Amino acid sequence: MAATPSQMLSLNSDYHPFTLPNATHAGDYTLSSADHPQGFVLVFICNHCPFVKHILDRMVELAHAAMDRGLGFVAVSSNDVVSFPEDSFGNMKKLAAEKNFRFPYLYDASQEVAKAYDAACTPDIYVFNGKGKLYYRGQFDETRPMQGEATGDDLQNAINSLLNDEEPPANQIPSLGCGIKWIKE
Repeated sequence: MAATPSQMLSLNSDYHPFTLPNATHAGDYTLSSADHPQGFVLVFICNHCPFVKHILDRMVELAHAAMDRGLGFVAVSSNDVVSFPEDSFGNMKKLAAEKNFRFPYLYDASQEVAKAYDAACTPDIYVFNGKGKLYYRGQFDETRPMQGEATGDDLQNAINSLLNDEEPPANQIPSLGCGIKWIKE
């Protein structure tokens, strides 16, 4: 399992609106900062990645708790499904149902959304404030597969700081995970 770090998009970067097919609910989902006045979390994940599997249960808990506090939460899969069929839209639907996702799990078939956010790995995590400005980008926590139980401490601290109207966390460590599986052209 090759580990790829996130690119660490510049803080205060603007979010990029998009519309993608939603594996959690029928139809498409449009990401708009206007729909999330307190902000939102955007996470690039996929079904097969061991780094995502390591954090998934805790990520779902954290997502639901953040949503209950008024924060938006959106997951996107951008992997090439020809080479990685476990990440197909049908399998995304199965995973979302199995793990009881209450948040949108979106399929980025063209990979344009991943490119717009300079996403590099799964998981790649971004937190935007209510004005659509990047507040946090970095790791879920310091654990890795087979190296401790996922806590979500880094993401939770960023969420708490945002909702408490505090400055962004000073220490933002790149996420580490499987590289996004880009479509071969």
